Amino acid sequence: MKALIVIDVQNEFSEKGKRAVPSFNDAIAAIKKRVMEARQQNIPIAWVRHFNKPHESKAFVPGSWGSDFVEDFGPLPQSGIEREFHKDVYGAFTGTDIGQWLNTLDIRSILITGFYTHGCVSTTSREAIMRGLDVYIDPDATGACDMTHDILGSLSASEVKQSALLHLVNMGAHIERL
Repeated sequence: MKALIVIDVQNEFSEKGKRAVPSFNDAIAAIKKRVMEARQQNIPIAWVRHFNKPHESKAFVPGSWGSDFVEDFGPLPQSGIEREFHKDVYGAFTGTDIGQWLNTLDIRSILITGFYTHGCVSTTSREAIMRGLDVYIDPDATGACDMTHDILGSLSASEVKQSALLHLVNMGAHIERL
């Protein structure tokens, strides 16, 4: 059985957020399609939400607009197969019981969507691969940001995303487009 994991679909990544993603609206549209597809097929959905620790940046502060799910996203209250998980690190498996939840549902395959492709999506994918899960990623349903470093240079958001996905495929993840 397969499950959908939706990582950090939070306002902070929108154009008004502290961690704006250039292709945010396109990624949100693709994630919405994946969520609708999962709900129609009665596929479990793990909704992962990030909260920063008190000493970290002012992004993703619990209770803030930036830490809220994007409007119309999040688990349906009446659903028995949708669950929310909170994390304060990059990977959704670290410090949560998402692995136990997936095991309870006999999930061996996951489709990962969300933000940042190079951060939380990548780390969660690696954690899942190390746990023996089959990992699929919809590149259209993820998003990254531009990155610049004085010594290493710069990459556009699309280059960052492509690089992260190439690394994950090399580690055993699969690409799955709608």
